[in-house]
Amino acid sequence: MLLTAGVFLIIIVVSLLLYSPLGIIDWTQILPTIFTLCGVWLLAMAGMKTSSPQKYELGPFATSSWGLLLIGIGIAWFAYVYNPIYSLAIILIVIGALAIVAAMKR
Repeated sequence: MLLTAGVFLIIIVVSLLLYSPLGIIDWTQILPTIFTLCGVWLLAMAGMKTSSPQKYELGPFATSSWGLLLIGIGIAWFAYVYNPIYSLAIILIVIGALAIVAAMKR
């Protein structure tokens, strides 16, 4: 839990650094950057969970699913600035990919 809190604070700092001193992103893209980077962190956590699962926590599949969903939402939010159809397509692709992976898990 403490590791995730530290990574979340680092994600916020990186997002603010991308906006303020570097000027790479606009202020409206700070939250999508946080969502996307948190999704990447959840994917990394899912990889770590396969080596040592705990008894009552989410499994690696659920954690990676949430990570992919957060990445999809973040990228769709970025794409919404350019064209809303792109963001809808990205969300549908992510949901479809999650459905296929869930069906193949059985």
